[in-house]
Amino acid sequence: MLIANERADRLADVAAIVTALGHEVIAREVEVADVGSATKREHPDVALVGLGVSSEHALQLIDKIVHEATCPVIALLHAPDPAFVTEAAKRGVFAYIDDDEPEVWRNAIEIVLLRFAEYQNLEGAFGRRALTERAKGILMERHSVGEEEAFELLRGQARTGNRKLIDIAQAVVDGHALLPKHAET
Repeated sequence: MLIANERADRLADVAAIVTALGHEVIAREVEVADVGSATKREHPDVALVGLGVSSEHALQLIDKIVHEATCPVIALLHAPDPAFVTEAAKRGVFAYIDDDEPEVWRNAIEIVLLRFAEYQNLEGAFGRRALTERAKGILMERHSVGEEEAFELLRGQARTGNRKLIDIAQAVVDGHALLPKHAET
């Protein structure tokens, strides 16, 4: 896990709780300028961002992690702060914790990890769907066929070559410049 907070003393407290829960702290950051590169370099499963004196600093940390990495963020609050939670949610946090009870942390982390895995699976499914649709569009244009026929071309090639349909779709998209402009007669 990556932990970030404008208060260096709070980083040690958070690290102790995270370690006691059986997780490894792979990076500790205070500066907004450093948190994005640390996240990219270390690839944490979760980032915990503490609200210190400045909510703006915490929000900037959240922005950097969300926009420069692929891990969920949990905001850590020392007391309930609905305005901060609302703003943090707009910036991409998956959860917040406003309690020092380790079981609350454990549950929040587990839920976030599960939800983030589901999010990544959905994102992958949407990407595969978009790639398949793009390949179908290329085949429709190049071979003057309808949508169903284009899909059957993809599926038939996948079956014949004992390959995944998404791999065939990727090959079509990658090589579409080499395909004929119109169906050969």
